Amino acid sequence: MPPITIVPMESANSTDIFAQMSSQLLKQLQLETHDIKISVGKKMVKVEIRTVEMNPNEIHFPENLFRYFCLPIQGYKFHAIYKKEINSLFLGPVIGLVTDFTQNKGNEEPYFRSIHSFCEELHHGVTDKAGFLYVFSYPEFSLQGYYFDDGKWKPAELPLPDVIYNRIHSRRLEFGKEYHLFRNTLAELSIPIFNDRFLSKWEVHEHLINENHLHSYIPDTNIFTKDNLIAFAKKYETVFIKPVHGSQGRNIFKLQKENNHFSLESSVTTQLENKQVNLTFEETYQLLKPLLKNKIYIIQQGIPLLTYQFRGMDYRVLCHKNQQNNWVVTSVVARISAENEFVSNIARGGEIMTPINALIDNMSISDAKLVITQMKDLAIETAMIIERKISGITGELGIDIGIDQNGKPWLIEVNSKPSKNFEDGQMKIRPSAKAIIQFCTKLALDSTSEMEDS
Repeated sequence: MPPITIVPMESANSTDIFAQMSSQLLKQLQLETHDIKISVGKKMVKVEIRTVEMNPNEIHFPENLFRYFCLPIQGYKFHAIYKKEINSLFLGPVIGLVTDFTQNKGNEEPYFRSIHSFCEELHHGVTDKAGFLYVFSYPEFSLQGYYFDDGKWKPAELPLPDVIYNRIHSRRLEFGKEYHLFRNTLAELSIPIFNDRFLSKWEVHEHLINENHLHSYIPDTNIFTKDNLIAFAKKYETVFIKPVHGSQGRNIFKLQKENNHFSLESSVTTQLENKQVNLTFEETYQLLKPLLKNKIYIIQQGIPLLTYQFRGMDYRVLCHKNQQNNWVVTSVVARISAENEFVSNIARGGEIMTPINALIDNMSISDAKLVITQMKDLAIETAMIIERKISGITGELGIDIGIDQNGKPWLIEVNSKPSKNFEDGQMKIRPSAKAIIQFCTKLALDSTSEMEDS
């Protein structure tokens, strides 16, 4: 049935625990009694249902019932599902987005960093469809969250969510003790969290390389050691050295063979201010070793990819789980590197354009359409394998694909927390945001089958 609206009402008695609805809605929900339990988030309370002449799509709550559920007193559009076997009415979903941000003092709004605008986009999408979204930091879980109201993010004690979407910015924090305690709490409360954690490049490679049908799409890759670097430098004209736990194009090195000598450049100028040229292999290795700071890196075969006006180019394919639990492509963009940069990440000055416009610089429209279809198919196949192989719930992946000079796609990277930059600065609900809302709703509704008395 379509979502219903929850409307606050004043009550003469501050202890009243009742709800008003029309007899028509009572029948629609298939309520068999006027004494039921209502569940919002992880709270449940026994409520007397009073039938009155009113809008059939509304339920009226006295304000103290809002306070009991830790809901700000305002109207809500919620899905309503009655569970006959436990005589309980589920209202929701309540969606929590967990991230790390600075808690501002006083009345200043919090700033959610690179996902600030995206959080607002999600709020509007959830409010439009059905549900309540808030943002919180895991040290304050169950104590305080921020909900969007009247153009601002306001702090409040809010209901425990039905589902949590992980947008923590830092791998280091996810490895920390405090985050693990938070995860244990979620497990005890049976609250699902998706996009569980950052993925490592080597972990992704190991999962995908074991799928024989994907071999030809994956660049040759190994863990960085001196011997492995020697082998790669002999075999390939170009080699990339990437941190296993890296993102946004940071700390990547490009090694190129030029007439038995090598050149080395970094994606971050503070590491290597200028491209180093005419190096022997030993000089290259001695220059590179301290820059890796004893961290784990991978070495990857450089593929001669199509360029756009002599600038580097790859494609970000966003994949999401939908309400039917199937993977779908929600967005494909071409990422063009900034001039004199060899990585295409937006965070490193790259720009985006439609894939068809980027490809027709190199091929016919019909060939470009075929390549885009191949990219989508490869991305969906990759998403299905990653979801199957890694622990936890995966609902979103950003898959980076390069196209070589022959029009063949190559799998470059898989990201579990893809960037949320706005393509055009417009505040609109993008397909990717709609897909996340759908998946959150699905996980929340699935968890209603486990509803129990509190």
